Amino acid sequence: MADKEDLTRFGVAFPTPLIEQFDQYIEEQGYKNRSEAFRDLVRKTLLQPSALQSEQDVAGTIVMVYDHHISDLPIRLMELQHEAHHDIISNMHVHLNHDQCLEVIAVRGNLGRLRHLHQQIQVQKGVLYAELSVTYVDELNKLAHAQSNGQDHNSDQSLDHNHSADQHGHSHHHHRSAD
Repeated sequence: MADKEDLTRFGVAFPTPLIEQFDQYIEEQGYKNRSEAFRDLVRKTLLQPSALQSEQDVAGTIVMVYDHHISDLPIRLMELQHEAHHDIISNMHVHLNHDQCLEVIAVRGNLGRLRHLHQQIQVQKGVLYAELSVTYVDELNKLAHAQSNGQDHNSDQSLDHNHSADQHGHSHHHHRSAD
C-alpha cells in the first residue's frame, strides 16, 4: 500500500478444516498474515471478467490450448485474431507436443469485445481450453486511448499493433493447397 488506506476490520468465521487449508495456502504463497491473503483473493474475485461491466476498458490475456490437427482450426483461430487486431497487443505460440499448441494472447480493450473474442475461441471444435483473465486499465491508458480514437486506422495500427509479416512470422495471404 503506497498511501495509507483506511482499513475496516470485520470478523469472518471459517470451518476449522477450511482455515487450516487457508493457513497452509498463505504460508506456501509467502503471505505475512491472513489479511493480506484475503485482500488479494477479494481483488482477484472482483477482477473476474464476469464481475466487471462490459463497457469497461481492461487489459489481460486469453490463454488457449488446442489440437492443431483439427481441420482448419489454426487458420480459423488466426482469422479470429486478425478480426480483433485492434484489441490484440501480442501473442505467443508454443508447441506443447505433437498434437497440442498453447497460445497466449495479450489483449487490451473493451471488455465486451474481449469476452466476445474469448467466446468465439472457446467454442471452436478442437479448442481444449480457453480462459480470459483481465485487470483494469489505468487512467493514463484510458486517456491515451480516448485521445487516439480520432486517428485513422493506419496511424493507430503503427502506434499500437504493427501487423508486419516479420513480427508475426507469417504473411496475411493464406492459401490452402488442394492436397
